[in-house]
Amino acid sequence: MKFIGIIPARYASSRFPGKPLADMDGKPMIQRVYEQVIQAVDDVCVATDDERIEAAVKVFGGKVVMTSDKHRSGTDRCFEAYQKIGKGFDVVINIQGDEPFIHPEQIETIKACFTDDEIQIATLVKPFRPDDDFETTLFNPNSPKVVVNKKMEAMYFSRSIIPYIRGKKYTEWLPNHTFYKHIGMYAYRADILAEITALPQSTLELAESLEQLRWLENGYKIKVGITEQETIGIDTPADLEKALVYLRQHK
Repeated sequence: MKFIGIIPARYASSRFPGKPLADMDGKPMIQRVYEQVIQAVDDVCVATDDERIEAAVKVFGGKVVMTSDKHRSGTDRCFEAYQKIGKGFDVVINIQGDEPFIHPEQIETIKACFTDDEIQIATLVKPFRPDDDFETTLFNPNSPKVVVNKKMEAMYFSRSIIPYIRGKKYTEWLPNHTFYKHIGMYAYRADILAEITALPQSTLELAESLEQLRWLENGYKIKVGITEQETIGIDTPADLEKALVYLRQHK
């Protein structure tokens, strides 16, 4: 099978304008994401709606496609980019442009989901640790949770804590149940991208502001791969400062 990684990257952001171009020790953030992804796929492309990001990608020799600024999600942007790139790939992997520490091994894990010919969509989860801080991890609405079935298919995604552990205090939940954190990387068979991007927004998606609920609500199955490796998403300038400390410590 042939895999292409597409990295959606917008310049506009309410919390961190210009985030893909933020300097990370001499390289823009988008370059660090690109360099991680290219280690694990057959090809990589940045999909952007901004000429400044396009120029930055060309400077470091990366591939880039200009896309509309009207897209409602990264999946929609990936689909337009894939249409412009042309056919030739079996699976499209959508990697967020603010994940400079994504591990190539995590991409390999999501690729492995497609050894089953029936799998159409795949994503990743990471188990919360029993000693994680409850308030900043499990209770954090910016860290979506996932419940899975026996086949390791997603049953539901939520910003709330799922499942609810009846009869125990919140502080006892993590040591007594395996909760899964969603790692926001998706992979789709190329031949269904047109289908899932044409779906109207669903009631669950609008309620939780999670696009993957649109696919579940419309009957698509989402295979889940497990990773034990943490990623560091960057949403704000404060997150960037923490990420730079981590980067310098792990050089």
